[in-house]
Amino acid sequence: MTAGSGGPSGARGRSVKICTGGACVAAGALEIADAFRLALAGPGRRPASVGTTDCPHDVRATGCFGPCGLGPLVEIPELDLLYCRVRVEDVDEIVEASVRAGGTLRRLLYRDPATGRERRGSWEIPFFTEQTRSVLARCGKIDPERIEAYVASDGYRGLERALLRMKPREIIEEIHRSSLQGRGGAGFPAGLKWSVVAETEADGRAVICNADEGDPAAFTDRGILEGDPHAVIEGLAIAARAVGAGRGLIYIRSEYSLAIQRLELALEQARGAGFLGPDALGSGFSLDLSVVRGAGAYVCGEETALIQSIEGRRAMPRPRPPYPARQGLRGKPTLIHNVETFANVARILAQGAGEFSRVGTALSRGTKALALTGRVANPGLVEVPLGTPPRVIIDEIGGGMAGGGRFKAALLGGPGGGWLTTEDLDTPLDYPSLKRLGLSMGSGGLVVLDDRSCIVRAVRQLTEFFVNESCGKCPPCRIGTRALLNLLDRISKGESPPGELDRLRRLGEHIGRTSLCGLGKQSPNPALGALRKFREEFEAHALDRRCPAGECPGMS
Repeated sequence: MTAGSGGPSGARGRSVKICTGGACVAAGALEIADAFRLALAGPGRRPASVGTTDCPHDVRATGCFGPCGLGPLVEIPELDLLYCRVRVEDVDEIVEASVRAGGTLRRLLYRDPATGRERRGSWEIPFFTEQTRSVLARCGKIDPERIEAYVASDGYRGLERALLRMKPREIIEEIHRSSLQGRGGAGFPAGLKWSVVAETEADGRAVICNADEGDPAAFTDRGILEGDPHAVIEGLAIAARAVGAGRGLIYIRSEYSLAIQRLELALEQARGAGFLGPDALGSGFSLDLSVVRGAGAYVCGEETALIQSIEGRRAMPRPRPPYPARQGLRGKPTLIHNVETFANVARILAQGAGEFSRVGTALSRGTKALALTGRVANPGLVEVPLGTPPRVIIDEIGGGMAGGGRFKAALLGGPGGGWLTTEDLDTPLDYPSLKRLGLSMGSGGLVVLDDRSCIVRAVRQLTEFFVNESCGKCPPCRIGTRALLNLLDRISKGESPPGELDRLRRLGEHIGRTSLCGLGKQSPNPALGALRKFREEFEAHALDRRCPAGECPGMS
């Protein structure tokens, strides 16, 4: 052990924060939390439960800190200390050296991947300093299982304002002024959608949070629900008040067990505190929210398929129009947003539209949460102002490429997204700029590949995902994606007849034009984008039986 002195001399009052986001839980964070409570209980005393004052130190479980590749993470805020990759066996040493003595365990500090320099706290680490956290501001800071912690950090202030001091049309006007765009992919103006739902004649309305985050390598919505569930509940309640909805649902994939557990606990706490239920906050407005568990089909992320699933039918998209904003759940006008959008709503009503729109670009206001994965040194959950170039996200926040590789490409927007190459790294990540490149923000997934990654192999894997997830309703998707996969199989094995790459392009374009829903329309995007930007690599496979990256078996 190498320990140095630092921090306040008095041990009493030092707190321990333990990341219990999904990745850290999988790596043993809950066991580490138990070990801290036991170690700090003192002789002859029972271990203090999370959030109590049963011992001189405050041990708290929080949501995701962000850098998932460094977990489990433990922070001692009073000492400005962040420890990485902590194990249960480290707990006693941390308690003695840091919590009680105020020293530092250097072996558990973060080390800069480029220079090897030690960094004591998050304030020294670019992963944190280069971000602007808004919807993730409480994640890693508060205990997501205590409503008191949420309220103490200005939680439910926006709902109180909406219920007691604003009329429904004034709430919608506030959303209009904020220029909030839906964070589910297309960036559609939220205020416009709210107006359509509110103005459509009907004897009932509904609000739905789409938490069916089915994209591989996407975990932004999960991170918010695990780390700050009350923010989503508050945003949903505000939206319900604005559009006159008497029913609210949160549709979440059943695999998100930790998020579901914390969400259901938060709903119970919100009801008990009077923020939900009949006559919420004495306003005369009544609303209750409930959780609907999805079966895990990717197509359920499409809003009309999601509604079909809630209604007990097979999840298959239907033609639009009519859009759900006019005819949705049980035929009633229905407002649907994803988790991140509703979390933004809570902040807008609490802080005001002007404060929200101060961040971002002229045509894309606010921030965007991203799931940064792949061949980067520091993968994890990040949030940046809209307009931030990918280069900053990958090189500064992500710490650059892992293992000495060179950047090759990044898939933005999930499995149906598009490819960013070196030439695109300084393009602002905002909705108009991406549209000009033929790309979409999508779910917020950013998967980074280096020069040791085979683009043909990556495209084949993405296409296989779409084959498996097609609902089968329309032939272009059901049959076309299978044919696309067969073409890619032959190309990846060097068994392509002449003209195969042109056939790949024509088939992909046909699938994109003729498929019924967004899943089918997006399914050929990775192949078409890669073929445009990496044609030489496709030709090396198809014509020369050679994989330039050396990843494909049986290739030279």
